[in-house]
Amino acid sequence: MPLDDAVQQVLPSVRADLERLVRIPSVSADPAAAPHLRDSAALVAALLEAAGLPEVDVLAVPGGPPAVLARRPAPPGAPTVLLYAHHDVQPTGDRAGWDTDPFQPTETGGRLFGRGAADDKAGIAVHLAALRAHGAGLPVGVTVLIEGEEEIGSPTLLPFLDTYHDRLAADVVVFADAVNWTADVASLTTSLRGGATITVELRTLDHAVHSGLFGGPVPDALTSLCRLLATLHDDRGDVAVAGLHRGTADPLDLTEAQLRADAGVLDGVELIGTGGLTDRLWTSPSISVIGLDAPATAAASNTLLPAARAKVSLRVAPGDDADRARDALVAHLRAHVPWGAQVIIQPSDFSAAPYTARTGGRAYQAFHQALTQAWGRASLDIGAGGSIPFVTAYAERFPAAEILVTGVEDPDSRAHGANESLHLPTFERACLAEALFLHTLAPRA
Repeated sequence: MPLDDAVQQVLPSVRADLERLVRIPSVSADPAAAPHLRDSAALVAALLEAAGLPEVDVLAVPGGPPAVLARRPAPPGAPTVLLYAHHDVQPTGDRAGWDTDPFQPTETGGRLFGRGAADDKAGIAVHLAALRAHGAGLPVGVTVLIEGEEEIGSPTLLPFLDTYHDRLAADVVVFADAVNWTADVASLTTSLRGGATITVELRTLDHAVHSGLFGGPVPDALTSLCRLLATLHDDRGDVAVAGLHRGTADPLDLTEAQLRADAGVLDGVELIGTGGLTDRLWTSPSISVIGLDAPATAAASNTLLPAARAKVSLRVAPGDDADRARDALVAHLRAHVPWGAQVIIQPSDFSAAPYTARTGGRAYQAFHQALTQAWGRASLDIGAGGSIPFVTAYAERFPAAEILVTGVEDPDSRAHGANESLHLPTFERACLAEALFLHTLAPRA
């Protein structure tokens, strides 16, 4: 049977299994969801075993959630390909922002809505489709790793890699956890920004006091924190932390109108920063305040707050060092604390190095060929502003492996946000592309 027909034949079962996975609320950030993570790992293991992989294990290192590691040895002379995805998902956030139940997959307008439908349970499904389409005729060795903690920065990743080092060795790695240029144009991601997060707390009082009686000369912690956070950007919106690296990127055909539409920027809101759009997205640092501990407006009283806390996310450009950049951010915050407030800064366990891929190898060319064939138009190389800790950690331990970062998402997938969804035509093309890629890597006669 031709490979494209074989992919079409397995798509209904793969879609059904993707929906089964989406129904499991495997939120790695929630300790109470640990049973769900075990359930999702067990289901992934069962699916990989049914897909014909003879060696399937659910594994974890101390303190870590379950991952699934499966393997089928390579035929003589064939390479081994490691297929990566992750089965954990982000929290849903405020359920009021969702149009549908986030853990009840729902198809609307050619998209499948649900938490993890795109990031990254669709990556698992793409791997299943490629394996099922080849069946017993799989022409290469395959190792599948489905991680369970990517959404919290993979805190036990390094001991996991060290513990199972020999079982993770591969000639080629496919990381199915990235975005395509558009729903109609496929891409390989050839650079990733690094990342780090910190929590900064300011204290100005030993207890809350009446804002009318003491407001004026007495500083409150929340206003002090707002002033401190405002120093992180200059008036143009560029990151104001000294010493961070900036690079340049291929502008491709990205327009401001397209970026505004993809991100949902409201009318009248200006884009921030300077330089090309892809420079700002992929090869420049960014800083965002992603959380704030302060009273909700509905519960606020007329008091001066004694303490306030914020979580700050730093994205680090390729060519920079994530730990050095984090230290520069900490130094900036300490140097700009207003009004003598007491400051406590706590770096999180999350830190990911930036990454730049080697391009031009046989696997790189083969995957572009497969993407072009599956989409019916030329594919692109793009960068990504996000981080994938596993990519850089794996590359350091297996420097000879050819690493490909691909994915199923499109700019409207809304990964990590409300109404996350998978564009189903893109999903079908991604399944075909990976199946074609594995076929292309078969030893040449």
